[in-house]
Amino acid sequence: MSWWGKVLGGSLGWALGGPLGALIGAALGHTWDRGLSDMPEWAARENVARQERIQAAFFTALFGVLGHLAKADGRVSKDEIDAASQIMDQLGLDTEQRAFARNLFREGKSPDFDLDAVLTQFRAEAGRRVSVNQAFMEALLVLALADGELHPGEQAILLRVADALGFSRFQFEALLAMVVARQGYRYHQYQGYSERHVPEPDIRQAYQVLGVEETASDDEIRKAYRRLISQHHPDRLIARGVPEEMIRLANEQTARIREAYEQIRAHRKRRH
Repeated sequence: MSWWGKVLGGSLGWALGGPLGALIGAALGHTWDRGLSDMPEWAARENVARQERIQAAFFTALFGVLGHLAKADGRVSKDEIDAASQIMDQLGLDTEQRAFARNLFREGKSPDFDLDAVLTQFRAEAGRRVSVNQAFMEALLVLALADGELHPGEQAILLRVADALGFSRFQFEALLAMVVARQGYRYHQYQGYSERHVPEPDIRQAYQVLGVEETASDDEIRKAYRRLISQHHPDRLIARGVPEEMIRLANEQTARIREAYEQIRAHRKRRH
């Protein structure tokens, strides 16, 4: 049985326990105890591998936090709903899986959603897998920017997530800049407030995608490109615990990274 089957069947929720297990139970319509003392015999018989735990923790925490983030400014916009649906599309979810993801999203919107507890357990499951944590952050950033601006409440939640997952403020800002550039937008922030960002496909965005300054040397740009391509390589991501469904997102990011690199090379060649 795949990890999906174990999630939808309920055994992975029991195996995880804690707030993530309770979140799975709520999304499936169960009222489970957060502990494992009352684990039913059928769930105890399931063999849950470490990789399956990470994948289930990633998916459960992601859609719960996505719902919490979408509600941060008081209402969930159509753009944010569309962004969540697009993430489901990119993950290749079937009808049953989408229904489960929507239920997790709804649970995340609840006033009782314990963001810190969910993040603490997710971090414990994911450990130091930087690729897993980065994929998690990138999906949140895509939704937060879906309606064209980053609200103060959304930024506060994103910073809490970044801190919980071990990202420094500098790393968060760099990741934000790369996601903005990959999405094809210009984003400005002044004294804590966001301006509307609009499409602007220029060379500056290509540098942002690679996370380098326009003054970087050719060698620095080449190294940044190779590092990003390596980080997003499917085999490496799977080995580090990134759910296979998220590899589709990684492939899109890889295409954008290659496009940015070629754009920079062509631009520099024209200058010389």
